[in-house]
Formats: sequence, C-alpha cells, structure tokens
Amino acid sequence: MRRLFLSPKLAQAARILLGLVFIAAALPKLADPPGFAKAIWAYALFPPWSLNPLALLLPWLELVCGLALCLGRWVRAAALWSSVLLVSFSLALAINLARHHPIDCGCFGSNTPKSEAERLADMRWALLRDIGLLLLAVQVAWTTFREPPRPAGSEAGELPS
Repeated sequence: MRRLFLSPKLAQAARILLGLVFIAAALPKLADPPGFAKAIWAYALFPPWSLNPLALLLPWLELVCGLALCLGRWVRAAALWSSVLLVSFSLALAINLARHHPIDCGCFGSNTPKSEAERLADMRWALLRDIGLLLLAVQVAWTTFREPPRPAGSEAGELPS
C-alpha cells in the first residue's frame, strides 16, 4: 500500500487532477468577484471589510496553484498551499453544517436556487469532495518531500556536469 501511495505515476495523476480542479474553481470566481464576495459573506465567518480582498485574492491563489500543479512547477509549494486552502474550505463548510446554516458553497461559481435541504446535502458532498482533494494534495506534497533535491539547472534524469 505504501508503494502505491508513493508511486510517481499516482503523484503525477493526482497533481494534474488537483491542478485542473483548482483552475476550474478559480475561473468563474475571477469572472465574477462580486458574486464570489457574496458567497463568502453567506458563510458568516468573516468581517465585512475582508470580503472584497478575499474575493479578489483567493481565486488568483487557486489559479496559480492549479497552473503550478498542471505545469509541474513549484509543485511542493502549490501542493502545500492547496492543502491549506482545502483545509480552510472544509472547515468553513463544516462550521456551517454544524450550525445547520445552508449555503451555496461558491466553489465553482454561482449556483441555481435550491431548497434548504438541497443546499445542506450539497454542502455535505462538497465537504467530502474537499476531503478527497485534500488527500490528493497530501499525496502530492508527500511524494515531493520524498524526492531528492535536484541540482540547480539540471533536468530530471540528467547528471550535473
């Protein structure tokens, strides 16, 4: 099981999948910052002065992490930042679930109107999804910590001169 978890092929697949999810999540938020600010406000976890800065910063952080993961650049940092974001998103969802405060998660842009029960069910699925993505991020981060550092200027498999 450990060999499978540390498999380079699994790490590459996890890295690309995680990157694509982060890019897909960032793009609708970048296109509609006021809508994303409204989604953040619905969580009732942040002071009003922080809503606009969060709505502007988080999608760019998601996009940079997603691109870095897909392109294989700064993978360790992107995996760690992705983990921090996913833990934060999971906590925000869990707190609102515990409060029985139904919200649209705002994860991939605005949603269609739903009943309270539908929003609570969606929140549970979003929490499970975020935990699954967190496991992918941990796997990517773990495998990058296990790789020996490469000398500057060398490519994978190439020996320094």
